[in-house]
Amino acid sequence: MAKYKLTFDEAKCKGCLLCAYACPKTILKLDKEQVNAKGYNPVTLTDAGQCTGCAMCAKICPDSIIKVEVI
Repeated sequence: MAKYKLTFDEAKCKGCLLCAYACPKTILKLDKEQVNAKGYNPVTLTDAGQCTGCAMCAKICPDSIIKVEVI
């Protein structure tokens, strides 16, 4: 069961993948099936149960689009 909730402001995501590279669990990837209004594939979470809540993804995001919350 997931202990943390990650939310993404997908409309602002540029798909740079810095968050995916920073994630120690490698549970972030581009959503190849979705394109936002800016024309980018936003990032998505692949396995919420593996998230440790370290918030490295949120810290490295240059556009501050990721929020990590305790459930």
